[in-house]
Amino acid sequence: MKIHGQAYRTIWLAPDGWRVTVIDQTRLPFRFETVTLSSAEAAAEAIRSMIVRGAPLIGATAAYGMALAMRVEASDEALEAALSLLGATRPTAVNLHWALARMRDRLVPLAPQDRALAAYAEAAALCDEDVALCRAIGEHGLGLIREVAARRPAGQTINILTHCNAGWLATVDWGTALAPIYLAHDAGIPVHVFVDETRPRNQGAALSAYELGAHGVPHTVITDNAGGHLMQRGQVDMVIVGTDRTTATGDVANKIGTYLKALAAHDNGVPFYVALPSPTIDWSLSDGLREIPIEERSAREVTHLSGLGEDGEVATFRVVAPGSGAANPAFDVTPARFVTGLITERGVAAASREGLARLFPDLARAVAA
Repeated sequence: MKIHGQAYRTIWLAPDGWRVTVIDQTRLPFRFETVTLSSAEAAAEAIRSMIVRGAPLIGATAAYGMALAMRVEASDEALEAALSLLGATRPTAVNLHWALARMRDRLVPLAPQDRALAAYAEAAALCDEDVALCRAIGEHGLGLIREVAARRPAGQTINILTHCNAGWLATVDWGTALAPIYLAHDAGIPVHVFVDETRPRNQGAALSAYELGAHGVPHTVITDNAGGHLMQRGQVDMVIVGTDRTTATGDVANKIGTYLKALAAHDNGVPFYVALPSPTIDWSLSDGLREIPIEERSAREVTHLSGLGEDGEVATFRVVAPGSGAANPAFDVTPARFVTGLITERGVAAASREGLARLFPDLARAVAA
């Protein structure tokens, strides 16, 4: 995608060919800055501190973190230590563990002297595959938007609500939930996006709004609690969100507040879609409410907000009464019964074991075996 007319991915090799550069998402939307990672420890901290975030991008960063580790030392002990370090950074997004398992399977059979080169090649391949997966998700989601447009008078705007950020900033490129919207916009379909601010980190207002604006997609930022009101008034045609982990039965873990949007959509007959690449499916889990680990993040993310002051400087302010505690569960789980469909790279699946297995029989069989 493009920022100020220049095409970017969210992660790429630095000019020296071994360090890894990422967009610092903690600086957006007020500053566009990059960070260059030169060690597995730096990659782990980038994931942990949310310099990079979004399930697919977390996985890609972890893969390159393994490459950085192998460049320094590629012994069996060093390999296992790097896997442990990177695997402990974030608990909910399954792409992290999928990417590390893929890197482990590729590197363990090799002699130590061959591991660094192979790790860089595998991480690059993983990133290229993510771009292709997200583009395919966009094409299948575009079909759904076309169906809505076909039922409306020619030229009528299609209003889509999204939560958090599941755009290209959350992946290597294109995004998941926003990919169909970009393709619809580029195809000349009049789309407008209601962007949930997504407290406590404001990833909708800061990130989704930033990238939609950069691409020229009409959008309006709303408070998290406004979505149900808009649905009641018939102002939302469909909801598309992303996910950090989806069970084999179609339960969906996504940024906190997603469940409430699904409830409102269900009550008002609004289609609720979840966009995801297949690495986000955790085929080992059946009950999202009981089995998906929910990350509890720092209370400071709730008690403090950052913004651009009138002096043009970014500052952080406390917004909660002094002495009050705060809880910060980062994700919630939307049961499959509230999901209209799962938009994947192979098509739109019913949110059920049967629906996913129909599109991914190879992956379902591999886990069953």
